[in-house]
Amino acid sequence: MTVTVLLVDDHPVVRSGLRAVLDTEGIQVVGEAATGEEAVVLAGHLHPDVVLCDLRLGDGIDGIRTTAQLRALNPAPAVLILTTFDRDAEIVGAIEAGAAGYLLKDVAPEMIIDGIRRAAAGDLVLAPGLATRLLEGLRSPLPKLTERETDVLRLAATGAANREIARTLFVTEATVKSHLAHIFTKLDVDSRSRAIHVAREAGLI
Repeated sequence: MTVTVLLVDDHPVVRSGLRAVLDTEGIQVVGEAATGEEAVVLAGHLHPDVVLCDLRLGDGIDGIRTTAQLRALNPAPAVLILTTFDRDAEIVGAIEAGAAGYLLKDVAPEMIIDGIRRAAAGDLVLAPGLATRLLEGLRSPLPKLTERETDVLRLAATGAANREIARTLFVTEATVKSHLAHIFTKLDVDSRSRAIHVAREAGLI
């Protein structure tokens, strides 16, 4: 049976390379998307068996949020994350969002092809060495930031002051300070720089 795939990556050259590999293996690429939002719309029209999705998609929603929205479709495609990032928080986040698997871009093409077929069949697909880390991450989940807390911390990481963050997010400075206080508590830190460092190491931003 032919497996249909939607490719989601913000780099055209990556999509072209994947299409070239998959076309020779009897896997039908039915569409390509550069953003998460575009992927959700296309998947709703094309109904692919599998969405092969990067984790970082530039502007817009990331691969984890894209996965959650794709899995909410009816029918819902299997989502296989293919990325260069292997932070524990991102692996756990993708699986919790409903991803069928998580592969790294440095794996052999044969593993990607096998992963697509297995994801289409309903199996969980993980790159070598990630299974143990995934189980550990699920046993000891990292703190979760809300979407707005993540927005605040990402802007703070650019060096933006509270006033700039407030202006960008259309909220008050008091609201920004409140979000930062909640972030500090969740990450068990006492400074903005420490919060940014911990969040980056955990893959939260």
